Amino acid sequence: MKGSAEVVKGRIEEAAGALIGDDKLRSKGQTDQAVGHVKQVCEKCECQAKKIVKNVISTAKKEKCP
Repeated sequence: MKGSAEVVKGRIEEAAGALIGDDKLRSKGQTDQAVGHVKQVCEKCECQAKKIVKNVISTAKKEKCP
């Protein structure tokens, strides 16, 4: 799944930043996690859109217009 790598990377960065007291690294980790989550949502939306389009095409082929 797209975005999973960013989420994991972000969690590691955030944890490392918290461990060593580096606020920039923690913030970067949180940002990477957010980017990963957005990519995951976009992938789900893309999949849903493809299903809808396939359904519309299938329905249109079944119905015969005069």
